[in-house]
Amino acid sequence: MTAYDGSAAAEGGAGPPKDGERVRRWRPGRFGAAVSVLLAAVLLFPGLVPNARFRAGSLVETFLPWLGVLAVLLLLVGLARRSPLAVGAALVPVAAWLLLFAPLVAGGVSGDGARLSVVQHNVSDENPDPVGTAQALAAPGPDLIAVEELTEKAAPSYRRALREAYPHHVAYGTVALWSRYPLLADEPVDLRPAGVDENWRRGLRTTVRTPHGDVAVYVVHLPSLRITSQGMRTQRRDESARLLGARLERERAGRVLVVGDLNGTLDDRGLAPVTGRTGRPQGGFAFSWPERFPLARIDHVLGRSVSVVGVRTLPATGSDHLPLLARVDLRGG
Repeated sequence: MTAYDGSAAAEGGAGPPKDGERVRRWRPGRFGAAVSVLLAAVLLFPGLVPNARFRAGSLVETFLPWLGVLAVLLLLVGLARRSPLAVGAALVPVAAWLLLFAPLVAGGVSGDGARLSVVQHNVSDENPDPVGTAQALAAPGPDLIAVEELTEKAAPSYRRALREAYPHHVAYGTVALWSRYPLLADEPVDLRPAGVDENWRRGLRTTVRTPHGDVAVYVVHLPSLRITSQGMRTQRRDESARLLGARLERERAGRVLVVGDLNGTLDDRGLAPVTGRTGRPQGGFAFSWPERFPLARIDHVLGRSVSVVGVRTLPATGSDHLPLLARVDLRGG
């Protein structure tokens, strides 16, 4: 071993690293690697994030696809630092994200085997242009149009704009459905959380008699959630989801659609009573809220014993949500 005599430093060399310098050199790579592994774990197993306080689990699950941005940032930082450890570790959450969400990147509406088209929209109770909104919803020529936040004042405008192409109509409270096909056995669905009075009416069930057979259709609007300094408040939304899930459990129709503003994403564990009894739609992120910069899809068309084979958003209306267009294969799910 060659002894160090200081000549390298005297000649302008760096000399051997001191202990503090050595720590500074390896710590960033190891720290980035640890963050990358943790991020991959959250992506693959979001249920590990506790939900007891602040609803942190639901918050993470609501914006789960956006964790891909953090994965890419970790990869870029690793490349900038030229750290093989950090780069290799950052590829793990990138791969996890691709595994989960790559099928959605090429999303859109598929027409293969689709026999029913559905438009879903929270039209907003502050929408200044109900006629224009109704025309926009009818423009793609869907078979069904489901809306939420329909006010008594705006309802006549929607009825006049849609009655020619959609002669079959049912409404209950602030939710409504227009259909090209006959509607049978309409009934309200009570989704009220505890402490909410009977004027809160946000659920209905009907049967659509299509040329390919009957389909039970639920149009629902679950309570809003709020993000506050104390975390995300989802208790009422979760309670309504449990009520809807129990109603779906009792549903005996062979084919079922659940259409509406669920105020949560498909990954949110608070909606498990509903999503656990329906299939997952194919294709497309279709972020529907908020309208100006969509961050999440909280509006949904879900099916049981049918396949929702494509979902995409439509152009903005006067609402703070974007409309969705979904195509449904009635042959099975």
